[in-house]
Amino acid sequence: MAHAPRNIALIPARGGSKRIPGKNIRPFRGKPIIAWSIEAALESGLFARVLVSTDADAIADVAVRHGAGVLPRPAALADDMTPLAPVLLQALETLAASGEAADNLCCILATAPFVRAADLRAAHGLLVRERAAAVISVATFPYPPQRALTLTPAGRLAMLWPEHELTRSNDLPEACHDAGQFYWLDAARFLAEKRIFSADAAPYVLPRDRVQDIDTEEDWRRAERLAAVLARDEAES
Repeated sequence: MAHAPRNIALIPARGGSKRIPGKNIRPFRGKPIIAWSIEAALESGLFARVLVSTDADAIADVAVRHGAGVLPRPAALADDMTPLAPVLLQALETLAASGEAADNLCCILATAPFVRAADLRAAHGLLVRERAAAVISVATFPYPPQRALTLTPAGRLAMLWPEHELTRSNDLPEACHDAGQFYWLDAARFLAEKRIFSADAAPYVLPRDRVQDIDTEEDWRRAERLAAVLARDEAES
């Protein structure tokens, strides 16, 4: 009899954030921001284990307090230049070495307070149904990125793609971006390819009003305002 696929949730959360000090455990609407990701993973009921990959004792303490386990992260994978993929690979290899190999890995970002258990479940269903290598949370751009502007060294504006200066917005294909919430991965295929954005990655499209990347203080303030609006709307519905 085939075994039920083993799903593991991994929340990467290193210490030493520079742009927003202590970002991963900074309070966000009454709880450490990482707690929102932990609680969504636990609520989904999908995971054999919910783990936080960290090099920081303070983050580990918060993770355990909110119901997650901890996977120690080597210092070599904890600087601000480390991409995400090596962190996920280290986690999968560590789990396999301890007899806890994953069939599917869901990486949930630590600063994703808008992630919902229902979306994790629906995206997992898409991964299984489509037999995709990955399912990535995305959102559409509110304006065609092909008409993006940049600043020149002289401080003037220039189009990144000047060939689209006269192209109507309606004639440009819709584009989407990484929503910064979660990545479902077929573990075996990820271990083989070592890429999150593989050629066989499927999108899970989120509404723009539940998406906010948080890298700066301005991002944080916008996320707090957005969360307040969403909480109000839910209370009124």
